[in-house]
Amino acid sequence: MEHAYVTLKQENRVGYIEFFHPDKNSMPSDLLIELEQIIIQAGLNNNIHVIVLKSGGDRTFCAGASLNELINIENEETGEQFFGGFANVINAMRKSPKLIIGRVQGKAVGGGVGLAAATDYCMATKHASIKLSELTIGIGPFVIEPAVSRKIGKTAMSQLTINAQEFYSAEYAKEKGLYSEVFDSLEALDKAVKILAETLSGYNTETLKQMKSVFWENTSHWDILLKDRAKISGKLVLSEFTKQTLKRFK
Repeated sequence: MEHAYVTLKQENRVGYIEFFHPDKNSMPSDLLIELEQIIIQAGLNNNIHVIVLKSGGDRTFCAGASLNELINIENEETGEQFFGGFANVINAMRKSPKLIIGRVQGKAVGGGVGLAAATDYCMATKHASIKLSELTIGIGPFVIEPAVSRKIGKTAMSQLTINAQEFYSAEYAKEKGLYSEVFDSLEALDKAVKILAETLSGYNTETLKQMKSVFWENTSHWDILLKDRAKISGKLVLSEFTKQTLKRFK
C-alpha cells in the first residue's frame, strides 16, 4: 500500500518538494501542515536557490481537499482549521524568499488549482486540465480565489467557479495565464523544469528574492484575508446541502 508523504530533495541548488496521497493526491490536514512547513524550511535553506513544487504519481497533480476529512467536519472551528490548511500553504508559497516553479503532470481540481496559481512559474503537460468543483458540494473556492484570480483574472475565475462540473484544458489554463508552458509528455515537462530551475539557481540570489517580492506586491493582507475565507468555507461545509451531498461519497 502506498503511503502519503511530503519530501524535500536538493539537487544542484534546487529544492524539489514532492507531495503525495494515494487518493489522487487529495490533501488532508496533516499533509497540508507538513507541506507548509517544508516550504518554509526550503525557503530558509541557503543552499537552495530555487524551489520546484511537484506531486507524486503520473496522473492527478492534486484533487484538492480530502473529501474523507470534509465529511467528518462537525463544527465551524474544525472546518476553519481544515480550510486554513490550504490558506497556510498558499501564504507560505507567497512569502517564501525563493522562486517556486510548479510542475503539474496531471489534472488539478479545487485546491490543486490554488497550488498551481501560487507558484511563480508553472509548467504542465497537456493532460493537466483544471476544474473548480466546489459549488457542486455547496461550498466555494473562497480560500484559493485570491491566488487564482491574481493569475487568470476575475472573469476566468468566475467562469471556472460557475461551470463547476467541467474540466478546462491545459491549453485554456495556459491561455489564461495559469500555466506558462504546456508540454506533450511528462518527459518533456521534467526536462524543461530541470533546465529552468538549474538556470535560475545560478543567478544572483538577492535579485531573485527582490523580484519575488515585486511579483507579490500588494498581497501582504492575505494572511488575514485567507483566514477569513477559511472561516466562510468552514461554516458552509456544515450546511444541510453540503452534508447531504457529501453522504454520496461515503
